[in-house]
Amino acid sequence: MYLDHSATSPALPEVVEAVREVLEHVHGNPASLHGMGLEAERVLERGRQVLAASLGADPSEVVFTSGGTEANNLAVFGTAWARHKPHVVVSAFEHSSILEPARRLREMGVEVDFAPVDPEGFVRTDALADLLRPHTALVSVVLVNNEVGTLQPLAEVAKLLDELQGRWGRRPLLHTDAVQAFQHVPFRVRDLRADLVTVSAHKLGGPKGVGALYVRKGVRLQPLLVGGDQERGLRGGTPNLPGIAGLAAAVRFWEREGERLRARLRELAARLRAELSELSGLRWNTPPDARRTAPHILNLSVPGLRGEVLVHRLEREGVYVSTGSACHSRRAHPSHVLLAMGRSEQEAISAVRVSLGPDTTEEDVAYAAEAFRVAVQDLRFLVPS
Repeated sequence: MYLDHSATSPALPEVVEAVREVLEHVHGNPASLHGMGLEAERVLERGRQVLAASLGADPSEVVFTSGGTEANNLAVFGTAWARHKPHVVVSAFEHSSILEPARRLREMGVEVDFAPVDPEGFVRTDALADLLRPHTALVSVVLVNNEVGTLQPLAEVAKLLDELQGRWGRRPLLHTDAVQAFQHVPFRVRDLRADLVTVSAHKLGGPKGVGALYVRKGVRLQPLLVGGDQERGLRGGTPNLPGIAGLAAAVRFWEREGERLRARLRELAARLRAELSELSGLRWNTPPDARRTAPHILNLSVPGLRGEVLVHRLEREGVYVSTGSACHSRRAHPSHVLLAMGRSEQEAISAVRVSLGPDTTEEDVAYAAEAFRVAVQDLRFLVPS
């Protein structure tokens, strides 16, 4: 029972076919002038058009990257490096590919602030407003938190930034990491009022190692990777053509099936939550209001047990979950997301994330719930609190 789709989701059959087709039959470099290069360029631009249409963007606003991490780094570093003495604000429970660039900028002398979040896992817009300055260049707030699944009040953040236009004559750029939100929570970049939006393929059943950054027309960024004119000069290097074709195939699948899948994921998550809530002593880190969370992520703490121990015990029953972000799952540190939410260190190290996907069934959820009950009872017997 694979219930770790927020780490990565198994490749969809149509994605595998799209990747294979390009690997076997499209041999040219999209930058080459001959016919094989033009054929490769058509694959590249078709992928760009598919992704742009899904985002509600112009194809020229899509910059392909090696994944969400590179796109986030480009958004943060690219904005700061393109401006003189910038100020950057990010939420305190961003993905590490936002937090680490922000910390690196601070080490380089850039003014950086971290906006706090409340105990339910939502950025505090009042505190964020107090951090804004006339020279604030960038505000980055994740759209769906990757560990607890909370849907952030981005409309309120955008409104705050719009008000600065009248007060100071300029509006900071708004970036959102939408890796966990894309296709799981319907949105259009224009409606978000975002200037920069990060997406990734492998959370959708697409290939690993490919993603994109939406860059609104008129936004200035300094590239991270130089040495080529690809992607409007914002990302040098030959594009990952098979990956881009696979990303486009995954997007087409979700555009076709997304409404049905989102409703089913919501139902399955509610059922799993109800069954697990029968266990005593649990603390839910994902709030219960379905209107404010993504449909596929549940996070809970089992005080007295270590999350990684419970993960391995569940694996013995054939159930695969995680302790949080896959980027730091092998570290012994407690989740920075849960600590930012005010959880104790004990609650943070006892957390487990369950994330559902397109192939999750009712039988999977029932089996996983029973396996979870058995695992918790066994471990509590072995390690009594």
